[in-house]
Amino acid sequence: MKDVIPEYIPTFDDVLAAHERIAPYIHRTPVLTSSYLNEFVGAELFFKCENFQKAGAFKVRGASNAVFGLSEEMAQNGVATHSSGNHALSLSYAAGRRGIPCHVVMPRTAPQAKKDAVRGYGGIITECEPSTTSREKTFSKVEAETGAEFVHPYNDPRVIAGQGTCSREFMEQTGGVDIMVAPIGGGGMISGTCLTLSHLAPEVQIIAAEPEQADDAYRSFKEGHIIADDAPETIADGLKVPLKDLTWHFVSNHVTDILTASEDEIVDAMKLTWKRMKIVIEASCAVPLATILKNKERFAGKRVGVIITGGNVDLDTLPWIK
Repeated sequence: MKDVIPEYIPTFDDVLAAHERIAPYIHRTPVLTSSYLNEFVGAELFFKCENFQKAGAFKVRGASNAVFGLSEEMAQNGVATHSSGNHALSLSYAAGRRGIPCHVVMPRTAPQAKKDAVRGYGGIITECEPSTTSREKTFSKVEAETGAEFVHPYNDPRVIAGQGTCSREFMEQTGGVDIMVAPIGGGGMISGTCLTLSHLAPEVQIIAAEPEQADDAYRSFKEGHIIADDAPETIADGLKVPLKDLTWHFVSNHVTDILTASEDEIVDAMKLTWKRMKIVIEASCAVPLATILKNKERFAGKRVGVIITGGNVDLDTLPWIK
């Protein structure tokens, strides 16, 4: 299998332009530490808390960059996307701020809290079956009917440049780390991380974290080409989608390794973060800590950045509630 070379690969200049463009619409999120977790792991952990971001997730960075970068002509029919949740509500948030419609295709199994948030921001939802095939087929119909500008959840240079602003802030806030760990699904955040760190701090190891039950990126990384699962089942609902050509470019060229965690390990890391750091995080962004706890020897004695990607949780269905 020969992977397609993307038409446009964003640069660090695109990240700088994105940061200036989106500044009025995002938070500069804090970096938190935990002495308990530092001692438990034997490393210095720095958590970039995008769970405190506007719309509750890092994805508002890329979505805002895409929406506010549109010309008036491109924006006249609004924007459209497919997403399990956080990109959907982030794009709805950004579109609402610009005063244009946002059409979203979401799996019927997406968390109700995320559906409610999309509608709360003015997004118009069309539901699909929980598979990549159904998602893309349903979206094609919505796109044709609305004429809206497609903003892909992750395989979009505008989105990746926006996500790259997270690591730029992190480096300014911490002065640098030895390793950066972020979750991987479709690869938008990890691609933005690669884009920024390859420019600002190429010596930093970039490790992606993935659920064992949705480990297509891990298998792609090992095989050297994209392997796409259609409908994996994992509690980490934001990490079910496969890599695409643009995100694969960054993963294959800049990621040091991909580590995986089981469902129980993800839930344990999520619960530990709630308990010890007193912050709300969703299952998808507990995966990095889960992989760190599973591979303590790899991180021992290091300064480790951990991107907490979101906090949009359905409080009525927490995984440790029986």
